[in-house]
Amino acid sequence: MWNPNLRSHTDLGLFVGLAAVWGTAYLAIEVGLRTVPPVTLAALRYDVAGVVLLAVAAVLAVRRGNRFLPRTRDEWKLIGMGGVLVIGAHFALLFAGQRYVSGGVASVVMSLVPVMTPVFALGLLPDERPDARQTLGVVLGLVGVIVVARPDPSGSTTTIGVALLVLSAASFALGSVLTKRYESGLSVVAAQAWTMLVGAAVLNLLVVGLPGESFGRVGATPTMLVALAYLSVVASVGGFVAYFRLLDRFGPNEASLVSYAVPMFAALSEWLVLGRTITTATAVGFGIIVVGFAAIKWRTLRRATTPTPERTAVKSQASKAGAVMVHDNVYLRDVE
Repeated sequence: MWNPNLRSHTDLGLFVGLAAVWGTAYLAIEVGLRTVPPVTLAALRYDVAGVVLLAVAAVLAVRRGNRFLPRTRDEWKLIGMGGVLVIGAHFALLFAGQRYVSGGVASVVMSLVPVMTPVFALGLLPDERPDARQTLGVVLGLVGVIVVARPDPSGSTTTIGVALLVLSAASFALGSVLTKRYESGLSVVAAQAWTMLVGAAVLNLLVVGLPGESFGRVGATPTMLVALAYLSVVASVGGFVAYFRLLDRFGPNEASLVSYAVPMFAALSEWLVLGRTITTATAVGFGIIVVGFAAIKWRTLRRATTPTPERTAVKSQASKAGAVMVHDNVYLRDVE
């Protein structure tokens, strides 16, 4: 599945480093949740990340002459839809779900996103129609999640956590499909910065409205502050920059593969720091989800190993559009 052109130490280091950063972010979430309510922690993360990335976008706009402020109705719709679904609802549910399961389990369930996206594309994008292989991939993905969750009629905490995480993945996949409809002339950095800020506003409103959530309940310990800084600056802003560097160099198919290296680093970091091991059921479920993903993306994964002018054009479109692509697995995303 891997691109033979990805041979330099720099490129390999960027791929592995990004997977490590996003994987260890699940550990940082788990640490932060010890002293901060889940939605409150998510809100703090994007309050900081949105401001930092907006500052980066402003500097780049001055240096490169890029447009910084959204102007058109489509741009505001893209930012609003992305902020509500891809950031706000997605991370509120993700952080809430991780109260009940480990970061390793959470990262496995979130790898379902590329599997769920065709389900929403089927109903919302007239030019997206899954074939039999893609349908099989979706079914396998769902089977994988069931194996991970091990549903218990009594309503075990694992089942509750996985259910929240599935809703989180669904929110992200739905947002990715809906934002595909809108054109944007903003740079990718500016569009993502405004999306983060809208998402932060949604999360702040949820903190005010949800029981048990409050900024007054934040336990600002040194460990919590380090976890927050890591999530906001390293995983969100740094991860975003690294991801789009990969996207620019190798295109959407190879860049999307980083999502399937993330669970390994999530499980490894929790084992090293917390002494927690991943269960056989979680490993098997992840394997089934990966097989489902491979079934869905069989043609594009084969194309990924054979560069063509068409593939180069897709890569250019993905790196410049500042919007979300669904068919080739590019999302306006701040992955974990």
